[in-house]
Amino acid sequence: MTDLERKIYQIIYNMSRFRRNPRMEHLKIKTGKDEQSIRKAVKNLMSRKELTWNKEKREWRFK
Repeated sequence: MTDLERKIYQIIYNMSRFRRNPRMEHLKIKTGKDEQSIRKAVKNLMSRKELTWNKEKREWRFK
């Protein structure tokens, strides 16, 4: 897991504990990265099954 992936995972995890889903703007501000690199990191996390999105409940699931 790269530093960016670890940081994004931690942000999503911490915000989801309080039933909040981070928006792209939150991730841009907290990581200092652009949208393209954030999307790539999230896709990598999802492809390795570190993160999954539950569409029905609209929440993240963690490994």
